[in-house]
Amino acid sequence: MLKQLLNRLPRKSSSTKSDNGDSAGIIPGSDVVIASGNRIQRCNSTNVVPNRASANALKRMSSAVFPSSVVAGIEPLLSFKDVPNPEKQNLFVSKLNLCCVVFDFSDPNKNTLEKDLKRQTLIELVDFIASGSARFTEPVIAGICKMSAVNLFRIFPPNYRSSLNGGEADDDEPMFDPAWTHLQIVYDLLLRFISSGSLDAKVAKKYVDHSFILRLLDLFDSEDPRERDCLKTILHRIYGKFMVHRPYIRKAVSNIFYRFVFETERHNGIAELLEIFGSVISGFALPLKEEHKMFLWRALIPLHKPKSVGSYLQQLSYCITQFLEKEPKLAGSVIKGLLKYWPVTNSQKEVMFLGELEEVLESTSTVEFQKIMVPLFRRIACCLNSSHFQVAERALFLWNNDHIVGLIAHNRQVILPLIFPALERNTRNHWNQAVLNLTVNMKKMFIEMDNELVLFCQGIYDEEEAKESSESERRKGIWERLETVASSQPLTGNTAVLVKPTTSISAC
Repeated sequence: MLKQLLNRLPRKSSSTKSDNGDSAGIIPGSDVVIASGNRIQRCNSTNVVPNRASANALKRMSSAVFPSSVVAGIEPLLSFKDVPNPEKQNLFVSKLNLCCVVFDFSDPNKNTLEKDLKRQTLIELVDFIASGSARFTEPVIAGICKMSAVNLFRIFPPNYRSSLNGGEADDDEPMFDPAWTHLQIVYDLLLRFISSGSLDAKVAKKYVDHSFILRLLDLFDSEDPRERDCLKTILHRIYGKFMVHRPYIRKAVSNIFYRFVFETERHNGIAELLEIFGSVISGFALPLKEEHKMFLWRALIPLHKPKSVGSYLQQLSYCITQFLEKEPKLAGSVIKGLLKYWPVTNSQKEVMFLGELEEVLESTSTVEFQKIMVPLFRRIACCLNSSHFQVAERALFLWNNDHIVGLIAHNRQVILPLIFPALERNTRNHWNQAVLNLTVNMKKMFIEMDNELVLFCQGIYDEEEAKESSESERRKGIWERLETVASSQPLTGNTAVLVKPTTSISAC
């Protein structure tokens, strides 16, 4: 479209041609001189005096490119300061239509003049909105939404890097979109449009509809962190401005989470979406609706399952903390969810879970704690005995939290028998000195807290050890008798033979 526009500009007469034979067309009232060759020059618009013939030619050209019913014959390359106030709205729509042309940025040397012209036009549009002169009538709203959709909504190429790394690409350099010089200005324009106090949401919701929001959410999978940051701000403004769309946005984001957790385990914008919902959850009214609780149980808690949880755990923990501040009774459900998705073979993920568990326990009341303390401390006992010293150390650090120590002290009759075997095994066998020292300090804490209970648990542990030792000896005797009976039987056919190791066999 831009090439068509440039080629249709009027040429000067032959008497004004330059020595090289090129003729230039001057756009009245603008700072742009368009050459018929491959050059573009700028001049001061105040020094240009348009004649009636060129003005009529430009009007005919503009009418051919843009329908007169939309732009009323206004030339889109004119500056806003060079048209009367009644015509500025039509010029605004004309410029929006001009910016609906999308260029290929894979080749930086292609269409450089047109790309620069479009960028300057986008900047003019942003400045016009920022000045407060724009009136958001229905044609203007439609034009902004159309221009934004044409420039922003696109299909991303396959993410080969994430598929090769199994969804964990934290150490990779971020990828930047080459078209960002245009996209950034379009996002700025869209943000100013959504945030404007003069925008009537009742009119705008016809164009900022469910389809527009859904395609906007698809853009959160962009690999460019700058784009995701812009989208985060815009979606938050849309959520605040269009109350009618709030349930749909929550449902659409939930679907993104479901697809990420149960199907792909690959998405670039989970952290940004959770950051938006951190502030959304803080605004939920009390008592919490059942819909909001279901969002916690079905969307947020399962987000602990993917391997890449570390890339968004901070935002996820904040969302869950906001729910617990609203309704502390949800702590039991949250801890059950953590136990359900507790990692078994991923030590680093286990350390992160222990950190989040401490935050949740800080918001847990005694009543809710008593409901889940048995399965919880069975899991903590396993962590105390972990051969990975960071897991064992992080589990022992829970006893540095005064609130958690208070909960444990109040329920020590139940908790200490669950974790005492783990503590005793650590003091006898753990290879890491730091874990060993922390375990000894914890035993001293329990001795000061309730020495009789510690002695009772010690007695039970010694009895269990004796039983296990006698059971092991019994099993060993049974196997020895079986070996003796088997060795005394004659060999017939394909009978399996138990071969005892001899000293003559050399070790590898």
